[in-house]
Amino acid sequence: MEQPDSILIVDFGSQVTQLIARRVREAGVYSEVAPFQSAEAAFERLAPKGIILSGGPASVTVETSPRAPQALFDARVPVLGICYGQQLMSAQLGGNVVVSGDGGEFGQAFIDVREPCALFDGLWSPGERHQVWMSHGDKVDALPPGFTPVATSEGAPYAIVADEARRFYGVQFHPEVVHTPDGGKLIANFARHVCGCAGDWTMAEFRAAKLAEIRAQVGGGRVICGLSGGVDSAVAAVLIHEAIGEQLTCVFVDHGLLRSGEAEQVVALFRGSYNIPLVHVDAADEFLGALAGVTDPEAKRKIIGGKFIDVFEREARAIGGAAFLAQGTLYPDVIESVSFTGGPSVTIKSHHNVGGLPERMNMALVEPLRELFKDEVRELGRELGLPPAFVGRHPFPGPGLAIRIPGEVTRESCDTLRRADAIWLEEIRTAGLYDAIWQAFAVLLPVRSVGVMGDGRTYDRVLALRAVTSVDGMTAQAFEFPAGFLPRVATRIVNEVRGVNRVTYDYTSKPPGTIEWE
Repeated sequence: MEQPDSILIVDFGSQVTQLIARRVREAGVYSEVAPFQSAEAAFERLAPKGIILSGGPASVTVETSPRAPQALFDARVPVLGICYGQQLMSAQLGGNVVVSGDGGEFGQAFIDVREPCALFDGLWSPGERHQVWMSHGDKVDALPPGFTPVATSEGAPYAIVADEARRFYGVQFHPEVVHTPDGGKLIANFARHVCGCAGDWTMAEFRAAKLAEIRAQVGGGRVICGLSGGVDSAVAAVLIHEAIGEQLTCVFVDHGLLRSGEAEQVVALFRGSYNIPLVHVDAADEFLGALAGVTDPEAKRKIIGGKFIDVFEREARAIGGAAFLAQGTLYPDVIESVSFTGGPSVTIKSHHNVGGLPERMNMALVEPLRELFKDEVRELGRELGLPPAFVGRHPFPGPGLAIRIPGEVTRESCDTLRRADAIWLEEIRTAGLYDAIWQAFAVLLPVRSVGVMGDGRTYDRVLALRAVTSVDGMTAQAFEFPAGFLPRVATRIVNEVRGVNRVTYDYTSKPPGTIEWE
């Protein structure tokens, strides 16, 4: 199948590089992110119609800061530099960058459009003022030959620059974030109009391409697919089964850390609706035993990931003959687990299904969702005919309830949290609010509080409720429930869940917090 039009995004370490890829894909154009060191190889492989240089934490004025391969500028395709990317392009092509004497610009700013430009053709006009989001300490103070300023801001005389002859553009602000209202349209303009991408990348096209790719990779071999109970592994399994049929065997490892009724749903879906060969392994005792006494959240993740592989090794030997292991790895997992510097990255959280396959298993990985974001996986699930209620489920972490129980994880704490979480989600669904929320869950805290129930004093656990809205999980806000909803849920939980006598609601946004607690 012919490769779709694409945009290569070169990563220089920005925390929001993923959002650039999202904005490009929202324009119907395929995109990939590559660290700057491997950008030239990615360019040769992808043959993109355009390049975007991301932001980053470094300063171009420092000699050892990251640089872009010169081959990208010599390739005669359009280039868009964002923040650090603009400064880098200016410095490498003959301009100059300085540390801003006034401390730079951070947060909301306004730019004044001075000249027409292909980047905002049909969107912005000279004389207009538009809101953007700035986050920079350095700034360009001399442009390379061929560039002209087309928009300015109070703190950046070169807020947008353009070399129309070479189709090189630079913006000092961040168009990828929602705080730049027209940012997505600017990126779409670059991808569609400047680069000439057709904008016809669809999930149906992705499905067809992946089916052919899976068949070519697997041939007549057998595949074991690890089911976690979540949407990602389920969509991967259904896609692989469509490609190779009975060559696939799914192994569902029930680690005892799933939500209420989840294991039963998975078994019914795969054995009943899709008739996919499924091995259901009840490994709750093994996982809970391994977690006994462990309180560190990263240690929990590593134990669960390691135990997951152990169970797989055992089941693979029992099944026999499998040459491939399939996983539901997503693009954010891949990006977050690879450092843009090529060394150990700053770990926000580890991903147990990225690079976790021991070499001794002698199995190749099949990861058909590796290039997709979460909402794209849901779209693919709908394309494959998975039930809407299953595809639309809120995200659920691979380590399950273990990272929603700060402190030691026990069977009793899991059962308590499961009951409370079920009530929380039931009330949300009954109120018709489930689809308006990105993610909702309960957290069983490692603290106790004094309470009064009937004529007696209690000293029981505290439960935190969490519900957030988000576009992509990169940023999130606490969901605002209608008056009376939270007190009603709290009353139900305290009355119906033994061992809980106090309920709180988490209003923290992301950032500064994360969506999950661990």
